[in-house]
Amino acid sequence: MSLPPLREVIARHGLSASKAMGQNFLLDEQLLDRIAAIPGDLQGRDVLEVGPGPGGLTRALLRAGAKVTAIEMDRRCLPALAELEAVFPGQLTVIEGDAMKIDRASLFGGTYDIVANLPYNVGTALFTGWLSGESWPPAWRSLTLMFQQEVAQRIVAPSGTGAYGRLAVLAQWRSTAKLALKVHRSAFTPPPKVMSAIVHVEPGDMPEGVSARMLERVTEAAFGQRRKMLRQSLKGLPGALDALEALGIDPQRRAETLSVGEFVGIARQLTGV
Repeated sequence: MSLPPLREVIARHGLSASKAMGQNFLLDEQLLDRIAAIPGDLQGRDVLEVGPGPGGLTRALLRAGAKVTAIEMDRRCLPALAELEAVFPGQLTVIEGDAMKIDRASLFGGTYDIVANLPYNVGTALFTGWLSGESWPPAWRSLTLMFQQEVAQRIVAPSGTGAYGRLAVLAQWRSTAKLALKVHRSAFTPPPKVMSAIVHVEPGDMPEGVSARMLERVTEAAFGQRRKMLRQSLKGLPGALDALEALGIDPQRRAETLSVGEFVGIARQLTGV
């Protein structure tokens, strides 16, 4: 199916990446096809895309056979996306709006994959939102997301490293997260100042007896003062120091030295307290 080059589409519609919206357009179609292949066979599967812009990744997802629901708040991009709707009839639904405010549950009847070159300014907030909540497994089957490389490394970081923190624990305690692809800054228009990377996340089993909100509270407290010992950073969380003692965790340790499993253990001790 023949489509005009993305550069031509951008020029014809007078589009430019908005810094205020955290946009950087990805135009390399071979690279886009590689990104769309990361979740596996998308033929006939529902996919949520956030911030499609002029539709580069959208094209690749549609070529892969996905049924795409794209949320775009930049109305300048809507005419370019409407052209894709016409070329792939019945495969693309475009919603104008803010992905932070739209109820995803109302968009799909069953499971779906999320694939997105996330706007830099809301990427982390969207990601943590998708990982949160007591209901598990989630409705999404996988997350394939573009981040600044520094953020991507924080998501997949092992304990004991400088990049390890709240994002790593939230991404790894009931999911598997891997760095699937590094993307050079030159692949974008305009080129951002930093390198980017694709993270792929699949939900796993949720540990029993643990409240997701409690785990979030524990990691917020522990990493909010990450240079301090746990006895200091967790003292404001009722029962936390008793939990450390019960688990045999030295309160003089710092947050980045604890494994994901140890954080889960602390949250389990505090769930229901």
